[in-house]
Amino acid sequence: MMNMKVLMVCGMMLLPSLSQAQSCSQKKEEVKSCCQMMNNEVIQTIMSRRSIRKYLDKPVEHEKLALIAKCGINAPNGMNKQPWVVRVVENQDFIKGTTEIFKKENPEQVKRDPNFKNMYRNAPNIIVVATQNGLGQVDAGLMGENMMLAAKSLGLGTCCLGGPVRFLQTSDACKPYLAKLNLPKDYEICYILAVGYPDETPEAKPRDEGKIEFIK
Repeated sequence: MMNMKVLMVCGMMLLPSLSQAQSCSQKKEEVKSCCQMMNNEVIQTIMSRRSIRKYLDKPVEHEKLALIAKCGINAPNGMNKQPWVVRVVENQDFIKGTTEIFKKENPEQVKRDPNFKNMYRNAPNIIVVATQNGLGQVDAGLMGENMMLAAKSLGLGTCCLGGPVRFLQTSDACKPYLAKLNLPKDYEICYILAVGYPDETPEAKPRDEGKIEFIK
């Protein structure tokens, strides 16, 4: 299936050149080169990553979570300041406890979701990324993409969450759980990654390639 998609992508990329006077051998070389690029494992991981909102009821192994976090902190960042802290939540009491508070404070929202299990898109684990005084968000974003791609390469799914961030940081009842994250002074949560084994295979959303321009 992947090879067929690769061939289709390569064919579309080469359509403009097919109308030009080129030798058959040149065209074959271009197709071959394009297919080789698209078969690159890193590129395939990037192109096949999806935001996952349904997960199996199966916690992620510690070793995989640790590797994902390590990939995260190896992201590029300005002047190597590494302006982030990362909290990998394996404690299920944290997931369940904050979810119970969310259910009490947002009953109508919970009722609208028949599949609701927890406030983190039902993921069994989460990764919390925080930065100081709202700074370093570009660096934190680069870190997040590293972690999402690493997770994908390990057969895991992820989803970048904003709603739970606001709830954790504004709900008085969540303060004890926020304290458990042991964030340094003046650090605020930037985003939360839901992590788990996917229980869905969503199709890719359309991407507007018209936003890309080449200045030659």
